[in-house]
Amino acid sequence: MDGAEEVQMMDRRGRISSRPARSQAGEPVGHFRLMRYFTLASLAAFVIVAVVLYFLQRGEITFFSEVQREQGEFFSRAQTDLAAKQDQAARASLLALHEAGHVTLTRVVGNVLWDTHIAPFAARAQAISAAPCRSVPPSVAGSNDPRRACFAELGRTIMALPGFAELDAKAYETMRASSVFKIKVFDLRGITIYSSEHAQIGEDKADNQGWRSAAAGVPASEMTHRERFSAFEGVVENRDLISSYIPVRERGSDRVIGVFEIYSDVTSFLGHIQAVSAELGGLARANQTELERTLAQNEAKVRGSSEVFLLIVGGTLVVLYGALWAIVRIGQRIIDAQAGAQERAAEREERWHHEKMAALATMAANVSHEVGNPLATISMLAQEIQLNKQRGGCETCQPALILEQTRRIAGMTRQISEFAAARRESRELIDINTMVKSVLDFLGFDRRFRSIRLEFKGGADLPAVTVIPDYLNEVLMNLLQACTECPAGPGGKGGAIIVETMTSGAELLIRISSECKAYPGVCKDHERFEDSRFDVVRRRMRSLGGRVTRERSYYEIALPAHAPVAPAS
Repeated sequence: MDGAEEVQMMDRRGRISSRPARSQAGEPVGHFRLMRYFTLASLAAFVIVAVVLYFLQRGEITFFSEVQREQGEFFSRAQTDLAAKQDQAARASLLALHEAGHVTLTRVVGNVLWDTHIAPFAARAQAISAAPCRSVPPSVAGSNDPRRACFAELGRTIMALPGFAELDAKAYETMRASSVFKIKVFDLRGITIYSSEHAQIGEDKADNQGWRSAAAGVPASEMTHRERFSAFEGVVENRDLISSYIPVRERGSDRVIGVFEIYSDVTSFLGHIQAVSAELGGLARANQTELERTLAQNEAKVRGSSEVFLLIVGGTLVVLYGALWAIVRIGQRIIDAQAGAQERAAEREERWHHEKMAALATMAANVSHEVGNPLATISMLAQEIQLNKQRGGCETCQPALILEQTRRIAGMTRQISEFAAARRESRELIDINTMVKSVLDFLGFDRRFRSIRLEFKGGADLPAVTVIPDYLNEVLMNLLQACTECPAGPGGKGGAIIVETMTSGAELLIRISSECKAYPGVCKDHERFEDSRFDVVRRRMRSLGGRVTRERSYYEIALPAHAPVAPAS
């Protein structure tokens, strides 16, 4: 059998024969175990697929959780930014609104007080030079700053000017019971010529950016928080104020003639803004808490859905594996049945071959025996006739012709006997040239070879080989008979079949080629090399430990060689 290990066993006649070895399970050794390989390979594949699906699904859950977390963080940042922007917008709107109010108030105050009280007083104040104080270098911060003392003295000088008391009284009367806590008036030098907080009169604001902006015609405002602040109504505490530098323009033109600084109380407005911001912050926190709860619920739903998905996929894989296992199980039974049928067919073929070869050997032995005795008698009588002829007996007798034909028949029976003697089913050390020659001589009796010249080229000093002669005879006969079946080969148009023996390394080679008038070499139609006949050839060669190959121009048999055979004497 193909790939089966052979063991020696005794046949019914007591001779050693080769039979395919079997495993303990009763299967031929080398039988392909589809079920075993499928079970191992498919189980490993399904486990790998299941593990990959599991980790992919876990990765999807992790990815979903990360996305939800990032979305929650983004929503939280968005709400925080929105609340901060809303607070900033509210403060900016409050600042812009009060700045507009301060501009309007400045125009009202200007219309009421500028021409009658402020302008005449400003003219008198501007007559006092501030250059001496500005020339004093500033010192380290402290109460003994000579520059500050100089400007404080300048303020006292301004307050001593005529008209200050009337201006101060009018300003208090105008701003009483309003949200304006303080009002200051600057000339174009930046000197504070009036302030509702008298201690600030005479201060130099020429370096102040707000004053610079207003002097250039652009109002400037800012919001500040004061722990203590001197207002028209007295000193107040913890107040949020908006201070604005407002340019005063000449009536009928855009020329700036002075600058007002107005302080308004926005504590209540800012408190309302902060209360609204706190309310929005609470809503944002509540929304964030609700969002986190929703995200947690969604993640739990996704995890549950993932587990259901894994269970469905796992169940599907199990069902699929079971279906495939059942199919392969049925296939294994079919394969086993086919393998058993092939084995039984091979055994039948083996028995048929043994019976055929045994019958052929028996017939050859009987022919040799039955023909040998008459031939011996005829040969003896021919020799007697020849002696009588020499003594002057029968003139027309031809004993030499009789002896020649008997020798011919004897040679043929000897060839048959040699072929029959080569039929053995146990391994033996043989001379390959002798065996090949006996097979060629025996096939010479086959009428398919009558128009073909069988030529044998035996190599010299060939090593002996251990073979089963019966198997080697069968291989040689199959290959030689195949050479007669080509439609355009030797069997059809004559030619020669050449059999050569030679060595190549540790192998002994038997090469069979044909010389044909139409197609020299091995017949092109011998694709039947793959048919059942050559299945037998390949099995026999594997049993012998050799191989057979088909080249473009010949068949070649390779056998493991042993020691050289001594030439016959």
